[in-house]
Amino acid sequence: QVQLVESGGGLVQAGGSLRLSCAASGRDYRFGAMGWFRQAPGKEREFVATVKWNFGTYYADFVKGRFTISRDSARNTVYLQISSLEPEDTAVYYCAAGAIRGGTYYRAAHEYDYWGQGTQVTVSS
Repeated sequence: QVQLVESGGGLVQAGGSLRLSCAASGRDYRFGAMGWFRQAPGKEREFVATVKWNFGTYYADFVKGRFTISRDSARNTVYLQISSLEPEDTAVYYCAAGAIRGGTYYRAAHEYDYWGQGTQVTVSS
């Protein structure tokens, strides 16, 4: 069984920065990708960013260069650096990990197999 534990969320003023972390544990497992999603109140969960096994990255359009995803494969940990935070970034941020599957883009929730419990990010104006 794989467990994903997020950390690093909190309350921050608009324009500030945060770094979210997600550590995977439970078994020695090589993931096809690790990614981040977010869910704002009253909205559906949406894709934020992903980093694949070959360190290729992909971001949602709304990121606009403010988010950077990175991965420490040796520690099975993924990070999301967020800068220039906006009140619209307020959401629960979820880490996810997906098994290796050929032809998978890892940009949709159904492409991931394991999920963390989420970490709250609140941006005040």
